[in-house]
Amino acid sequence: MVAEDNAQRAVAALEDHILPLVPNLLEDLRLGIDVLDIGCGRGHVLNKLALLFPNSQFTGYDLNEDAIATATAQSQQLHNVHFQVRDTARLEEIEKYNLITSFDAMQDQAAPAQLLRNIYNALRPDGIYLMQEIHAASDVSGNLNHPLAPLLYTVSCMHSMTVSPVATASPAVNDLALVTGREKAFELLRKTGFTHIEIKQLPHDLVNDYYIVFK
Repeated sequence: MVAEDNAQRAVAALEDHILPLVPNLLEDLRLGIDVLDIGCGRGHVLNKLALLFPNSQFTGYDLNEDAIATATAQSQQLHNVHFQVRDTARLEEIEKYNLITSFDAMQDQAAPAQLLRNIYNALRPDGIYLMQEIHAASDVSGNLNHPLAPLLYTVSCMHSMTVSPVATASPAVNDLALVTGREKAFELLRKTGFTHIEIKQLPHDLVNDYYIVFK
């Protein structure tokens, strides 16, 4: 379900809407950069990017073995994308990527603060982290008039809060609680060391915020 949702929203909007949110990103991708997608699932986003930008190199990490198998099978005709089963809470890569992305994945992590530190360390000095997360406030009172609030809290309770502790080798429990929201996301990003954070929205997308985070 999550993979198909991403395919309909994130993948369809990538080239024309999402990527242009980041200054000069389209040109950088055409010239060739190193990209990591955290929680890549079945690889819909990365396979689309690899097809569009053959000069760039793409890597996808996810805990789900079935999802990675599907992503790998669907990338057989592409030379510039690779998928691997990895616990990103244990990621130890240093200054390896120009761009790191996550699409509606941070709230599902058992140890989001640790993952953000790993992302910070894995970015090169001029690197960018592009994070798609739910458009909402962190406090329930800030979402009383949100038209999709019942859906967001239901998905958060029934999916994010349950998969994050189970689908990882880490003993940590998700500290984002219900519906992360902008305030909590900002707090975690700044504690990690990120200082330049922009939040953007797309006119056609009522569900998501897009965080453009510069190292």
